[in-house]
Amino acid sequence: MLYDLIIIGGGPAGATAGIYAGRQKLKTLLVTKAFGGQMAKNTVDIKNYPGFESISGLDLLQKFEHHLKQYEIDIEHEEVKEIKKTGKHFIVTLKGAKKLEGKAVIIASGADPRSLNLKGEQEFIGRGLSYCVHCDGPLFFDKTVAVIGGGNSGLEAALFLSSVAKKIYILEYGEALKADRENQEKIKNIKKIEIITNVALKEIKGKQFVNEIVYQDRKTKKDVVLPLEGIFVEIGYQPATAFVKNLADFTEKQEIKTDMETFQTKTPGLFVAGDAKAGKYKQIVIAAGEGAKAALSAFQYLKNEKLI
Repeated sequence: MLYDLIIIGGGPAGATAGIYAGRQKLKTLLVTKAFGGQMAKNTVDIKNYPGFESISGLDLLQKFEHHLKQYEIDIEHEEVKEIKKTGKHFIVTLKGAKKLEGKAVIIASGADPRSLNLKGEQEFIGRGLSYCVHCDGPLFFDKTVAVIGGGNSGLEAALFLSSVAKKIYILEYGEALKADRENQEKIKNIKKIEIITNVALKEIKGKQFVNEIVYQDRKTKKDVVLPLEGIFVEIGYQPATAFVKNLADFTEKQEIKTDMETFQTKTPGLFVAGDAKAGKYKQIVIAAGEGAKAALSAFQYLKNEKLI
């Protein structure tokens, strides 16, 4: 079957792209292993999505999915292995070897935060441990928190938290911070931020919520127990973009570069939206907006190329 548009990803970018494609009456297929992306996995209490003063990631996801299914859109629950372009058509190969054909493709596969692979990590996600400081930071007003990672993301997270939290520890594995000098200068005179280097994390502990983190001082080899109420993991993200290969150009973070107006890649008919796309800010509302823009651009491409 030949589709007008194939959307890869079921998070806010992919779901919104599907809604806009459905409104334009495009014959559309959405491919996703599971709906929701990071929104479903890592965001418990969302307070910055317009129209909802407070809503859980799961509840917002269900609203996205329900809205999407009001349109005649096919859904394939599978992972994508590879995308190729033959002539003016794209061939999308799934992990199970099934091949799909489309006239245009939107990649909205998102990105996953790199895990600490630490004892207690999975247990406390959403219960004091977060991967999104902009989403969950305001929930930690007047609390003691730790930011894991001394790169630019870690210091920017600490700066954001400095207007909210009572005390912020930056925990860095190496002997020194890795962030740019500019970011290091910004935190230098903020007394509530404390930098601890040579940290080898061992375990996250707590009862209902995070109460402490245990690490080994790599110099003294002694274990240290650090009491706190929140942990923000800032050791980077891994965009889910490996299946694109030579159809797009990538940043050093493996995010896909696009035209800033249309979100089209270097390959005509191939568009990107959400966290897989190169960009500084990663927010649910931004991903949804980009999904809408990518779908409108894909519709215009199909019209211009007389493919619909």
